[in-house]
Amino acid sequence: MPDKTLVCKDCGKEFVFTEGEQEFYKEKGFTNEPQRCLDCRRANKSKRNFSRRDDR
Repeated sequence: MPDKTLVCKDCGKEFVFTEGEQEFYKEKGFTNEPQRCLDCRRANKSKRNFSRRDDR
């Protein structure tokens, strides 16, 4: 299973979906490839966590 180059749906930059990441996704039963690069995933997670704190 070779590395795959994907395009982030948020920022449009290309990122590599490595063979190791693909194995991890397969082990977890995930059927979809990631749609966001690592930076955008971190930003979204941070945004979600921040909004949860406001909800308390």
